[in-house]
Amino acid sequence: MKRNVLSVIALLIIIVLCAAGCSRKDNTSQQEPTQATTEGTELPMPKEVAAGYLPAENPTNFIDIQMDSGAHIIIELDENQAPLTVKNFKKLVGESFYDGIIFHRIISGFMIQGGDPEGKGTGGSKDSVKGEFASNGVNNTLSHARGVVSMARTPVPDSASSQFFICHGDSKFLDGDYAAFGRVVYGMDEVDRIAALMTDARDFPKTPPVMTRVFFVTPES
Repeated sequence: MKRNVLSVIALLIIIVLCAAGCSRKDNTSQQEPTQATTEGTELPMPKEVAAGYLPAENPTNFIDIQMDSGAHIIIELDENQAPLTVKNFKKLVGESFYDGIIFHRIISGFMIQGGDPEGKGTGGSKDSVKGEFASNGVNNTLSHARGVVSMARTPVPDSASSQFFICHGDSKFLDGDYAAFGRVVYGMDEVDRIAALMTDARDFPKTPPVMTRVFFVTPES
């Protein structure tokens, strides 16, 4: 008799556990669907863009840098001044190279610099481009005024790859030695915010600002 009672209790426990498990499975199936992505899968068009601009399906000369703050910085590229630099930059944007990369060097009143996938200032993309500036034999007349975008490089003239900087203040002493290739046309207030961030002795931000998405846009007509 005692054995029969224990058998019944054991059976009831199994039934309860099975019911609980089935219930969890049913609840999981009712959750909102998630989208899995794999390398090489085309990313959806961004839902948010800067005011006055629309996301572009094809490459343009307008680049939207969407920051982790939610703000946007729009760069207009100048392929007349630096065609090789612009071509390389657009290639990297098209590959989503800059997505998730930080601005790793910040000097208020001078510039903010980013584009290193390692986030240390020593890395770059696999390809380098000719330095398009006067001291390297290229007639680039775009001056490093506030808001101008230019390529960072090593002492080697043709070493620029992916790292770039945005002038926070007029830095015309760089003219002729660095390849300026565009200018900020929207979002200098965000550049100002980034330039004001706390940095350490190496000019590295204590809370690195992240470029969450960098993509092509076009001005609204």
